[in-house]
Amino acid sequence: MPISSPDRPFIYRFDGFELDPGRFELRADGTPRHVEPQVLSLLILLAANAGRMVGKDEVIEKVWGGRIVSEAAVASRIKAARKALGDDGKRQAYIRTVHGTGFRFDGRVETIPAPLAAQAVELPPSAPLPDARPSIAVLPFHVTGEPGPLAFVADALADELIADLSRLRWLLVIARATTFRFRGPAVDGAAVGSALKVRYCLTGTLEEVRGHIVLSVQLARTLDSAVVWAERFTAGTDELHALRRHILAALVTNVESRIVQNEVDLARRMPVATLDAWSSYHLGLDHMFRFSRPDNAVAAHLFEQALERDPHFSRALSGLSFTAWQDCFLHYSGQREEMAHKARAMADQALRCDPLDPFAHLNLGRSLWFEDAIALSIDTLSHCIDLSPNYAQAVYSRSWAEMTLCDGAASDGNAALALRLSPLDPLRYAFLAVRSVSALLLEDHAGAVAWGEKAARTPGAHKHVVLIAALANHVAGRRDNAAQWVATARGLDAQVSPASFLQAFPFAASTGREVIERALRDMFA
Repeated sequence: MPISSPDRPFIYRFDGFELDPGRFELRADGTPRHVEPQVLSLLILLAANAGRMVGKDEVIEKVWGGRIVSEAAVASRIKAARKALGDDGKRQAYIRTVHGTGFRFDGRVETIPAPLAAQAVELPPSAPLPDARPSIAVLPFHVTGEPGPLAFVADALADELIADLSRLRWLLVIARATTFRFRGPAVDGAAVGSALKVRYCLTGTLEEVRGHIVLSVQLARTLDSAVVWAERFTAGTDELHALRRHILAALVTNVESRIVQNEVDLARRMPVATLDAWSSYHLGLDHMFRFSRPDNAVAAHLFEQALERDPHFSRALSGLSFTAWQDCFLHYSGQREEMAHKARAMADQALRCDPLDPFAHLNLGRSLWFEDAIALSIDTLSHCIDLSPNYAQAVYSRSWAEMTLCDGAASDGNAALALRLSPLDPLRYAFLAVRSVSALLLEDHAGAVAWGEKAARTPGAHKHVVLIAALANHVAGRRDNAAQWVATARGLDAQVSPASFLQAFPFAASTGREVIERALRDMFA
C-alpha cells in the first residue's frame, strides 16, 4: 500500500471502478454512478478493508451509526451495493457473504492518494445550517401534581444542568434568567427556538409516584420538534439528592453525545459549499473516530476546511492534533516524528485560542505520550477533568497513562468510570482494552481475557487492541486463541510487531512490562 501525505484522502480502484471517499462518489470508467449515500458508505467501508471480513456489528456501527437495524435492512443495502458494481448474490464477485458473521470485499483493490483537486467532500444536499455553533435552551422542569418540595428540586436540577452544560465550550447554552421565563407544561419547543434562536430545547417533568420521584427528560430539535433523545430516571424520595450528581452526569453525557450525532447527521446531508465551520468540524469528528487511515485523512481535511472559515476555531485545531496523534499512534504515514510534533503544536495552538476548552487539554495530554512525559500528561488530563468532570475520553486517557505506568488499580478504576460515563462512546473498545491490560497487571488473567476479547470484537478496534486480546490469552495459557488474535492483528497490518506495540504503549520498567515483553516475544517467535 503506498505511503502518502496524511492530509490527503485515498481512492480505492478496482476493475474500472473508483471509490472516492473525499468526493463521496463511485465512478465506473471515470463516470460518476448514482448510488444511495448509505450504500456508498457501505461500499467504501468494505473496499477500505478489502480481504478482511467485516462483521455485521461493525457494518451497523460504521454505516448506521450504531442504530438498531434489521437483518433485512442490512441485506437490502448489500444487495444494492452488489448491483452498483454489476454483481449479485449468486456470483459474489466483489462482496462475499461470510454466513452468519459478516462480509468480505474480494476484489483486488489498489489504494492511491486522491488528487489535491478532488479532496472536497461532496455530500447529499440539504438545507444549510446557520453559521453558528449548536445552541440549547434548558427550560425549567415542570412538576406534575402538587408542587410542594419538588418545585425547588425541579428548578435546582435545571439550573445545575445549565451550569454543567455551559462547561461544554462548543455548545452555546442560553442563560437561566432567559430560559426560566418559559414555564408550564405546554411550552412549544418551536416557539422557544424562534424566540431564542436555538437549535435544541431540553424539557423535563418531575412527579412523585408511590414513594418514588420520576424525572422524565426530552431533547428536541426546535426546527421540526423532532425528539433527539428521551429518558426517565427514578429515585426514592430519600435518594434524590444522593443521586442528583448521577442524574446530572447522565444528562450531560447524553445531551452532548446526542447533539453531536445529530449535528453529524445534518452535516452529512449538506453540500460542501454550505458547510460552515461547526458542520465541517462535526463531520470531521465522525470520520476521526472511525480509526482508519482514509477516514483520518478525510477528518484532517474537514478540520482544515473549518479553519479556512474560522482560523481561530480551537476545536478544529484540536481535531488536527487528534488526527496527527492517530497517524503517529497507528503508523499511518511512516512520519512518526513529524506527526508527533504536529499533534503537540496543534494542541498548543488550540489552547492559545481557548485556554478553557477541555478538548484542547485532552489533546495536549495525549500528545505528551510521544515525549515520554507520562507524569506531565496525567497532570494535564487531570486539569482537563477538573474543567469537565464528566468528560469520559479524558477519564479514559488518564487511565491509559496510568496503565503505561503499570498502576493497574488506578487505570482499571478510571477505565471503569469512563465506561459508566459514556457506555456508547466511539472509543469504547479502547476503554475495554485498558481494563484488559489493567487486569493483566493485577494478575487477573481470566478478567484480562474477557475484557481483551470484548475490546477486540467491538466495532472500530484497531490492531493494537487486537494484540491486547492476544496478550491476555497468551499469558492465560490459551496459546491457540492467542495465535488466532495475532493473525487477526496481522490481517489489519502486516507490519504489526512487538516493537511497534511497545512504541505505542511505552510501559514503565516493571514486572508487568517484563510479562508483556516476554509474551510478545513468544507470540511473534
